[in-house]
Amino acid sequence: MMVYERRKPSLMERQRLTITLKQDILDKLDATIDGARIRNRSHAIEYHLGKVLGSRIQKALILAGGRGVNMRPFTYEMPKAMIPVHGKPILEHTVTSLRDSGIRNLIIYIGHLGERIKEHFGDGSGFGVSIQYVEEGKSEGTATPLRAAAHLLKDSPFLMLYGDVLIDVDFNEFVDYHLESKALATLAITSVSQPSEYGVVKMHGSKIVEFLQKPERSSRLSHLIFTGVSVMQPKVLDYVPASGSSMLEADVFPQLAKEKKLVGYLFEGQWFDIGTPEVYEQALKEWPVKK
Repeated sequence: MMVYERRKPSLMERQRLTITLKQDILDKLDATIDGARIRNRSHAIEYHLGKVLGSRIQKALILAGGRGVNMRPFTYEMPKAMIPVHGKPILEHTVTSLRDSGIRNLIIYIGHLGERIKEHFGDGSGFGVSIQYVEEGKSEGTATPLRAAAHLLKDSPFLMLYGDVLIDVDFNEFVDYHLESKALATLAITSVSQPSEYGVVKMHGSKIVEFLQKPERSSRLSHLIFTGVSVMQPKVLDYVPASGSSMLEADVFPQLAKEKKLVGYLFEGQWFDIGTPEVYEQALKEWPVKK
């Protein structure tokens, strides 16, 4: 006699279900279908259930090291991620947004004046999350934190965010987009008028085919740039140099783009990379006040 064991569905597999819903609920679902973000009725049901049940990724790495030289004198007294916007540190806006999206296992990479971050957030319980800290070593760069936190990231996909960024993006939709793309990493992408100040991407469809870090100004330069927010598979850790200082924008993303393993997610929400007093002033004026 042969015994068959039922195979557990993988994360991305779908199973056909038959359900009965009230007409008023169906009407509300249908009203959310726009053919782009939500493609059809089946996708609408999946999308809204996902919003209620929380993200399919539970872990996020936030990079909050660095000295924030361009934001002095603020950063003489506090890390850049702790600069206040509407009475709360930039980092608290991020933590709250992740928590509200169901992403509550956070790893914060700290460096310059990192004890201020620990004092404010503690273990995260007061903010409805769980926080672990990884401290900056001698090596610098945006890829180095991934190497330092690899033991906490190696088992499942994770979000990676720069700690000095304010972003209005639907994290659950972003995560779903990444998981469906089968890419090793998905970058949140926006458009700016001066792209040469950022990591510039060239895209074919959803694929990022070239990543250029702060290229020289050119009329032919793409205006699409990396926002400092991404979703990554643990396999990305293999692309981080084993020692020394390293940059995602110089050492990791260009290689992933070359191998066609990097995808871009265009979003329309607000975004502020608070790296200069001018951008900070703009964020104070335009970032919405939330109660």
